[in-house]
Amino acid sequence: MKIAGFGVEEWLNVWEKSATYDIAQSTVSSMTMHEILNLDGKGGQSFYQMLDEQKMNYGWIEGSPEFKKEVAKLYDDIDPENILQTNGATGANHLALYSLIEPGDHVISEYPSYQQLYDIPKSLGAEVDFWHIKEDADWYPDIEELKQLIRPNTKMICLNNANNPTGTLLSRDFLEQVVEIAKSVNAYVLVDEVYLPLDHPENFASIVDLYDKGIATNSLSKTYSTPGIRVGWTASNSDLADLFRKYRDYTMICAGVFNDLLAVCVLQHKEQVLARNRKIVLNNLEILKEWVAQEPKVSVVLPQAVSTSFIKLDISGDTEDFCVRLLKEKGVLLVPGNRFDMPKHARLGYCTDEATLKEGLKRLSVFLHQEN
Repeated sequence: MKIAGFGVEEWLNVWEKSATYDIAQSTVSSMTMHEILNLDGKGGQSFYQMLDEQKMNYGWIEGSPEFKKEVAKLYDDIDPENILQTNGATGANHLALYSLIEPGDHVISEYPSYQQLYDIPKSLGAEVDFWHIKEDADWYPDIEELKQLIRPNTKMICLNNANNPTGTLLSRDFLEQVVEIAKSVNAYVLVDEVYLPLDHPENFASIVDLYDKGIATNSLSKTYSTPGIRVGWTASNSDLADLFRKYRDYTMICAGVFNDLLAVCVLQHKEQVLARNRKIVLNNLEILKEWVAQEPKVSVVLPQAVSTSFIKLDISGDTEDFCVRLLKEKGVLLVPGNRFDMPKHARLGYCTDEATLKEGLKRLSVFLHQEN
């Protein structure tokens, strides 16, 4: 099996620990253990009591009943038994694709988006067509293009909602059009849903609430600020969940006793977590807006209160070279847009702490003007 290098991860693996001002990440500012364990107002006493009573065996293979119950609450009508715990959303995406995609299948993937959603199908022998997002359409793809791409043998349509890197949210109406096209050829629709809009989250619609052959993947890494526990999940109908179980046995045993307990703690207090993160996102989004308005060498289609943004840079040279020099000279980390096949752009993760964001943007402006 051959697969392309994972552009974003390869970049971050090399450079993220060198950054003084990391404004490249797409997580809402990660919580500390202290913050998580104080969500119940008891300083972690109940959590540590539960942990002390647990044997460090494999635990619940598919995720504990409490975990499944809490995740199921995120959807309109999903049975907890149709939730399968995975190693982050990367594990969830891999599980769904590994279970369903075979050589010769036809897959349509939103592009650019999270690289797993097109390069894993390619590595499994599928023919992949890109459904391009358009900057001049607020980073939406064209539904008419999807109608041209769909084939009688299309096995799956892969989406990232909200999109990484742009932060664009596809509306319920748009997704319903995608579902009708998928139904016409009996195709699956896989949607990586790790980014929830924190302003008016009611505008978000999960694919599993719209389509029986929809598959939602998600994790606690982005919206819930807990990437360090590496807990994600798939949500699907019961037939797909049973299929995933078979393939899951070959890819992972469990997420771990400690990780599951901490995931349940976060989910049981999700309203507090979301309130914390809503404040961060909306505050920092205003900072980003003000900076873009005053910075003539940058433009952006603003994200919809999602934790990642994709700025356009008015630079003359190579984007990756620009980002390397920015890091080395100013300590500021971005993800260069060529890692998404979009030169002259960069992923800017504006949901870090406020001080890091402000200083990072200030230094980015200085560098932009000394370079050009």
